[in-house]
Amino acid sequence: MSTSCGNPETDKDSIMARRPKFDKSKECVRCKERLGNIVIRYAVYCKECFFPLIAVKFRRSLDPSINPLPDGPRRKLLNASGNLLIGYSGGLGSTVLLDLVNRTYFAPPEEAIDGKPRGGRDHPRNTSVWGNGAVCYIETCNAFPGMKDRTQEIRAVVEKYDRFNLIPLRIEDAFDPIWWGKIGGLSPVTHFGMDVTNEDLFLSTLISAEESESPKSRLQKFISSLPTQTAIPSAVQTLTRLLLLHTAMSMGSSHLLLGTSLTSLSISLISSISQGGGFAVREEAQEEWAPRISLRSRVSNGHKDGVIRIIRPLRDIGMKECAIWAWWNGLDVVGRERFPGGQQSIGPMTKDFIVGLERDYPSTVSTIARTCAKLTPKQGTSGTCALCERPAQSGIQDWKASISIRSFKDLPSSYPHRPGHLSTSDSSGTTQRPSTSLTPFLCYSCHTTLTSRSSRGNTANISSTHNPVPLPMWVASTLNPIPPAPREEAPSDIVESDEVWGRTKMESEQMKAVVADFLLDE
Repeated sequence: MSTSCGNPETDKDSIMARRPKFDKSKECVRCKERLGNIVIRYAVYCKECFFPLIAVKFRRSLDPSINPLPDGPRRKLLNASGNLLIGYSGGLGSTVLLDLVNRTYFAPPEEAIDGKPRGGRDHPRNTSVWGNGAVCYIETCNAFPGMKDRTQEIRAVVEKYDRFNLIPLRIEDAFDPIWWGKIGGLSPVTHFGMDVTNEDLFLSTLISAEESESPKSRLQKFISSLPTQTAIPSAVQTLTRLLLLHTAMSMGSSHLLLGTSLTSLSISLISSISQGGGFAVREEAQEEWAPRISLRSRVSNGHKDGVIRIIRPLRDIGMKECAIWAWWNGLDVVGRERFPGGQQSIGPMTKDFIVGLERDYPSTVSTIARTCAKLTPKQGTSGTCALCERPAQSGIQDWKASISIRSFKDLPSSYPHRPGHLSTSDSSGTTQRPSTSLTPFLCYSCHTTLTSRSSRGNTANISSTHNPVPLPMWVASTLNPIPPAPREEAPSDIVESDEVWGRTKMESEQMKAVVADFLLDE
């Protein structure tokens, strides 16, 4: 291998030689008899050995998470405490996931020569792991103009599997009180909207005309209020995830499976970290979601504390392997619509980088996922984010306020400060009543998504007026009644008082009078 510093255009020997696509020989590394048909991370596999390889990786990722309690060193019978819901997007990963789940856990038991099931009808291998299985598809065409409705195409694919029922949803259901009532949610007494023109996201009550808006118009108003092109797919992904979780809760599911491959997982990890979601980076691979107490008391799925496990069984299988599985099994991949105007956002650029990295250096993609799986937050949580319902880092708002440069027009700030609450004052010095802010109830990532500003200017259609932006139903339900803002525990040597701190804009003459004793004569 030549590593000289010559000019590659004139001296061909100066170019570093690429590593061979496969190691040693073209024979299959598993059976060592047949010629290989596919190269996976420099290892050669034939077609006959490829299928059991993927099946073993799939079960190795999913089986340990099925039982309510860990199996420990001894493997027990697989028996989930609830039903199963598969999140289906029509993409490559979810298509392969649906086929693998059907083959592995819902296929009829193998019959012996005499026509009876192997091991007897009551043998553990012939029992069903989940009681019922369903597939949930969320259509996003109403979020953007010109997108195609693929519900019927998705329905035709799911109907090929007899053991699964299709649950079609639409992305605007996140703002639909009727859907919220069907899954067991309490209708909020007061409908709130947020002011996206201020970083504190002040809340206000929606008027009757705004309350009667259709879910589609509420969704479009929410999407159009997002400040950057990066925030749009991030917000849509959050809405989709919460719709799947609440649907899984309503149908009594203990597990929610997503078709995130190793490549997609690496993209999600890097994209999430770059958008401020590093505190919940472990939840990108696997998480346990507990519904709120108000929902848990009305809908019980039989799982421990009503917890739903979100599993990504394809997290050890790359995009290349998924494509080969779909090709050799003749699976119909419907495909996914791309969000318009989002090619310059963080998500697509991260995808281009990871896909190129996997093509030239495939081992580095799995290194990203393994490294991120070892990360743990140094600080504790201060509850759950009202929007994404993931753990929120404690003290994040105080930290963000200390590093942010704010102008006078950004005042007042409404999140609480010790020892009392922050009040506001106008130019005349009259103290006003503190306003309620959504900011203390959000994690850093969601707050950045709603308030970040592009260096090239705001690309979204943010209204200059203070029209409130509707909130998803689970956020409105959380704020009814508005709970006290989260506060950190004060040190033992600090005594809480009832005083109210005020902040007043000072004129230049007043500022000069305050520092007059420190000024030098000209």
